[in-house]
Amino acid sequence: MLYLVELWESVRDFMATGGDVLWLVAGALFLMWVLMLERYFFVSFVFPSVRKEIIAKWDAREDSTSWYAHRIREAWISQAQEQLNARMGLINALVAICPMLGLLGTVTGMIAVFDVMAIQGTGNPRLMAGGISMATIPTMSGMVAALSGVFFSTRLKARLKLSAEQLVDNLPHH
Repeated sequence: MLYLVELWESVRDFMATGGDVLWLVAGALFLMWVLMLERYFFVSFVFPSVRKEIIAKWDAREDSTSWYAHRIREAWISQAQEQLNARMGLINALVAICPMLGLLGTVTGMIAVFDVMAIQGTGNPRLMAGGISMATIPTMSGMVAALSGVFFSTRLKARLKLSAEQLVDNLPHH
């Protein structure tokens, strides 16, 4: 329990050093990871039963060669791909927005530095250090959040594409 309290205090100190913008980066990162985990859960546990159901409906059809049968097949594939790619646009937007939020932290931190310089002058570097921390920590955090999002969202896209291709391969058309 003491370990958790110390961990929370170090996180709280880090967030205080980085400024309020760091909370925005943390919120975007949390939302991005929740959405990516939901997509991983969907493709791992939900979509196999959806795929199995579509394949069973296709195999149960007597007509799989007519023009209508092909349109139905394409519609089912399109609906499955739509289910697979749901929320991927939001995930990609969050990946792209994390560095921008970090840059917002840079700007607010530099404004704090300039405020200190305007009031105290340039003679006290210790007072300016707080603003410089507010400028650099959100930038670093935004970049780290975006890098983790890029890596895992790319892997997620590849997995979604593979699942869609497996569905197409399992629905033979003549």
